[in-house]
Amino acid sequence: MKIKAPDEAYIQAASSLSDEQKERLLSRMRGKLTRKWENEKLDTLHALAIQLETEDAELADWREKMNEITEKEKEKEKEKNKKKN
Repeated sequence: MKIKAPDEAYIQAASSLSDEQKERLLSRMRGKLTRKWENEKLDTLHALAIQLETEDAELADWREKMNEITEKEKEKEKEKNKKKN
């Protein structure tokens, strides 16, 4: 995973977080991003922005997969109802 510069909207969102929210977000960082932040190659604001962007992308992927699962379940239910009738 190559770490890219965060989008400006995420930098603004990260800067508006409370100290507690920032701490929670930092605690969820993993891997390469954490190491770059710990080695001071990234400042805290940029690390937070990248984490926010990553979590938004993961949430979008999760929602897409859940929609697919829901659609499959609906199809199965329709087929099940057809067989009963």
